[in-house]
Amino acid sequence: MRESRSLYSVGVPESPSLDMTPDQLQQWKQAIARYQQDVRLSQTTHQNSLFEMEQVTANPDAIDPFLLKLHNFFFFEQPAHLYPDRPAFYFVIDTQLPLLLYVGETVKANQRWKGVHDCKRYVLNYRELHFKHGLETTINTAFYWDAPAATYTRQQLESALIRRWRSPFNKENWSFWGTPFVGGKLP
Repeated sequence: MRESRSLYSVGVPESPSLDMTPDQLQQWKQAIARYQQDVRLSQTTHQNSLFEMEQVTANPDAIDPFLLKLHNFFFFEQPAHLYPDRPAFYFVIDTQLPLLLYVGETVKANQRWKGVHDCKRYVLNYRELHFKHGLETTINTAFYWDAPAATYTRQQLESALIRRWRSPFNKENWSFWGTPFVGGKLP
């Protein structure tokens, strides 16, 4: 997707700020949602043979985060045995719009986010601003369990997914969407 940035751009603070008005917040979300919806609509269908299974796994076009099974955002607070001890991609999604907020990868899904993770702060700031303005939000996490085991390959695919979806909480995309939820500290 090589659309012009101006097609999706909105006037939001470039620095950490939770002072967005309800209109600014809605415009920010709508611009990202439009871009991501365009990505979904432009997805190519790719017919694979039985012998191309690794290629399917390594194809960012073949992964639609919005079609994956949803889990509670606070999955990291649940017992580790509930999640497989294997590589995965994970996606933080606000299902109210829907809006893909963050793309990540891990070698052990059942251990990811046990400690400090910046995305937790971004999500808490995002939810706080929605609460302040009386707006609904439903944050979930979705997992893609067929992530490559090889670290380099998995991280390359993660980068491709981040570029493809332009998830706003991934720093690689801050130049597109600004950083309105980066500030603050976890409670």
